[in-house]
Amino acid sequence: MSFRTSCLVTCAAALSLTGTTLGAQTPPPVAEQITAAVQALPKEMRDGAGVMGYKTAGKLEWLRPTKNGMMCLADDPAEEQFHVSCYHDSMDPFMARGRALRLSGVKGGQVDTVRFAEVKAGKLKMPTAPASLYQIFGKKDAFDAVSGTVKQGNPLFVVYIPFATTATTGISTTPSDTKPWLMFAGTPKAHVMFSLTM
Repeated sequence: MSFRTSCLVTCAAALSLTGTTLGAQTPPPVAEQITAAVQALPKEMRDGAGVMGYKTAGKLEWLRPTKNGMMCLADDPAEEQFHVSCYHDSMDPFMARGRALRLSGVKGGQVDTVRFAEVKAGKLKMPTAPASLYQIFGKKDAFDAVSGTVKQGNPLFVVYIPFATTATTGISTTPSDTKPWLMFAGTPKAHVMFSLTM
């Protein structure tokens, strides 16, 4: 089973990793967090991307502002796996709401149940154009601070198209390791999955 097939649930959740934590951990230096976080993006997009990370353990905050419409989340030192992600800022209301719900104790699929209801009620704004999300998953030591690169990470790239279906896009909903496919079709979280290699 490929990485891509095996992580349909965990990876598609994007910024919602809730695995076993390592407890309070001292965050790496801000510059190191920024360098690691933007590795998920194509090189030409890294310099202008905003980054949220940790100056204090457990507290996600801005490390630098967004200049090109892309924002990245640094690896959480409390998680046992390495995970960085970058997404178009038009997706931030949806992503930020998910983070807030999880912090309040809402778990699993209930997070999307709440968000979908809020989108339907007009309380949560979704983008009106496609919006990208780049991620890298790996072992905790995947980022090499000396070289400023991620070693043996598993990248995942998706494009959110809220409410997209096969009929509106011509993209199959059948999972594939070799072709783009549409996940969560017809919902606010609809997105096209792509396979990447590092």
